[in-house]
Amino acid sequence: MNETEVEEKGPRKANPIDVHVGVRVRLRRMLLGMSQEKLGEKLGLTFQQVQKYEKGVNRVGASRLHELGRVLGVSVGYFFEDAPNKDSTVGVSMLEPGFSEMPAESYAADFLSSREGLELNKAFARISDTKVRRSIVDLVRSLAPDGDKD
Repeated sequence: MNETEVEEKGPRKANPIDVHVGVRVRLRRMLLGMSQEKLGEKLGLTFQQVQKYEKGVNRVGASRLHELGRVLGVSVGYFFEDAPNKDSTVGVSMLEPGFSEMPAESYAADFLSSREGLELNKAFARISDTKVRRSIVDLVRSLAPDGDKD
C-alpha cells in the first residue's frame, strides 16, 4: 500500500459500504417506527452502538447483520441493495465524483431516512387516487428550485 492510499482511507473515514449498510439499517428502523434504544435492546446493545452502526463508524459483523435482519424483518441482502461498488471494467470507484450518480441516490436515501422524508413518504403512500398523487408531485416540482428535471 502506498502513502496516498493510506491518506485517502485515513483512520477515521468510514468505508462507503459500511455507511450504506448503516443508512439501510436506519431507514428500516425508522420505517418500523422503532427507536435506536429499542433496536439496541432487541440486539443486546446500547443505543450508542446502534448509532455507530447507522453512521457507518463501526462495521457490522456477519452474525450481527443476520440478527439485524431478523429483528427488522428483512433479509441480509436488503442492507446491500443499491450499495456502491467498483466498476469492474474501468477499475474506478463508483463513489468518485464525476463517475456515478451516487450523490443523488445518497441524497434520496438521506432524505427518506429523515423524519420529514419518512412522514412524507408514509402519507403519500396512503393516497390511493393516482390523479391526486400526480398533482402532489407536480405541486412539489413547481415549488422546488429549478434543477435536475427527469
